[in-house]
Amino acid sequence: MNNVLDINKYFGVLYQPKSALVFYESTDKNETSYVEHFDMGKDGSPINAHPLTVNEAKALAKSLNIDEEKDKAFLKPKGILSANILHINPSANGSVIWYTLSQQRQMYFVKYLEIPNGFANVPAMLWFADKEQLTVFALNSDKRPTEKTQLYYAPFFNVYDDGNVCMGTVDVNIQNSSSVEDFIEQWENYFFNSYFSHLVGGHNPIEGNVVSLWRELLKTNELFPTKVLKKSSKTLKNLL
Repeated sequence: MNNVLDINKYFGVLYQPKSALVFYESTDKNETSYVEHFDMGKDGSPINAHPLTVNEAKALAKSLNIDEEKDKAFLKPKGILSANILHINPSANGSVIWYTLSQQRQMYFVKYLEIPNGFANVPAMLWFADKEQLTVFALNSDKRPTEKTQLYYAPFFNVYDDGNVCMGTVDVNIQNSSSVEDFIEQWENYFFNSYFSHLVGGHNPIEGNVVSLWRELLKTNELFPTKVLKKSSKTLKNLL
């Protein structure tokens, strides 16, 4: 048989060398150095050797600083900080603590819970997030939290008893260039635009039946009853 096997599909992207840098250092006690730039010939051999020019050095520095500049922009505010932002840690991974007032939000539930999707009133909330993880708690009033403010379990599905949120299949993608405002908006959208599905580890976050609670709130449009909130073991100071 003369079957021809096409193996091209098994190869990845082919990269051709375009240039090379060679760093030289003198052997005397002064240890002076310089950099030489080579173009690469079609056969992969270095040609056209010349000292690295100022323009070439600037282009190299610019390419090496791309990610660094993005990191510098991470969590940078667009303007005056909003009063709901409580703490910013502008490190490489970064984190923000903020709170939201009691309000009405669109909520989504998986079918087997037999809770209709719709708008419902949620309590004031405290949010703590970095690039990869979200933690949420409830507050029993709209008053701006202090270090001593008592935190309550967030009265939602998909939340562990330590406040960490199980994101399930949600594709979290926080960019290095995100402003603090975009960062906050993204995390709130991730939380409320994903489907609430289960109580994590059997943790019931409220006094009573959480399924019945949300069925009633979606049906009546009443304000969230803060009396059903359970105290956690944490205050805001524990998150700082």
